[in-house]
Amino acid sequence: MKKLFRIKGHDKMIGGVAMGLAEYFDIDVTIVRLLFAIGFFTPVPVVIAYIILWIIMPVKNRYELAA
Repeated sequence: MKKLFRIKGHDKMIGGVAMGLAEYFDIDVTIVRLLFAIGFFTPVPVVIAYIILWIIMPVKNRYELAA
């Protein structure tokens, strides 16, 4: 069973949330980052959702993914 993690490593931009979501849904991290960037200019509170995800998602280091 897959688990949702924030992924810390050399590829993370801010909090690792986008990389964790991309890993979970098995899509490219660039797509997730673009969706967050587009969502920033909409009335939907994407920034608040990102911060909440950043707080509640457990951290997993990038080197632990290989194991």
